[in-house]
Amino acid sequence: MAGHHDHDHHSHGPADFGRAFAIGTILNLGFVLVEGTAGFLTDSVALLADAGHNLSDVLGLLVAWGGAELAKRPVSKRFTYGLRGSSILAALTNSVLLLVAVGAIGWEAIQRFADPPAIHGGTVMIVAAAGIVVNLSTALLFARGRKGDINIRGAYLHMAADAAVSAGVVIGGGLILLTGAGWIDPAISLAIVVVILWSAWGLARESLTMVLQAVPEGIDADAVERALAELPGVARVHDLHIWPMSTTEAALTAHLVMPGGHPGDAFLMDLQHRLAHDFRIDHTTVQIELGEGAECRMHGRAHG
Repeated sequence: MAGHHDHDHHSHGPADFGRAFAIGTILNLGFVLVEGTAGFLTDSVALLADAGHNLSDVLGLLVAWGGAELAKRPVSKRFTYGLRGSSILAALTNSVLLLVAVGAIGWEAIQRFADPPAIHGGTVMIVAAAGIVVNLSTALLFARGRKGDINIRGAYLHMAADAAVSAGVVIGGGLILLTGAGWIDPAISLAIVVVILWSAWGLARESLTMVLQAVPEGIDADAVERALAELPGVARVHDLHIWPMSTTEAALTAHLVMPGGHPGDAFLMDLQHRLAHDFRIDHTTVQIELGEGAECRMHGRAHG
């Protein structure tokens, strides 16, 4: 038996968004102070809800930032893959934070329906309009990395959703000015809940599947197995496993039955480059079997 492991650990590693995280955190923290103060002075649950959610986004940005930085730590004898999984835990933590925010905002909004306060629509519109600028600016900082990293995509979606939420608050403020209907304010808050819940659910689902080491989204396990089975000299593929090492890197292990004997290092090097190029699988370990005698004990118990 023989194996090979791809030691190129940086083919598709996370891009450095440290500066984007720093700028986004400062912008949003400053806006939270402004919006929270305005919401308190005007007794607007919509502004207070949005400020609370923006505060959770500040925490979320810090968590995502921490996960991204920890993922860069070098390997050690105990953590042989380094701390790459930290970015997955950060994404999962962010989804939990969002779900907690949903509950708090929804509960407060429902209570305000029973006794809607007088709202200063003009103030609400001005502060929320500023929120659109802040949130869109922050979202753009993460736009280029949103497709390849769930951690970055989480930050991007939070900010983009907040921009949409702020736009809703502006519309609500205008309607309050026109109609004087106080119920519009908590109604806008419930709309905020729906937006947050939608983004939180998607983030929670994808990050949880990563924690459970499911095949990463965007990788077709059947296509990978076919590609391995079609390699010259391969009679059979078994014990194929594909899992996420981080929010940007995937690993693979597989047993290749090759009755003609070990194909040599050139075959293995070509295989690792093909998997990296075609499927974005950076860490590859394969075991070559000649097919003589009993197969590996794992065969039949774990496949794909």
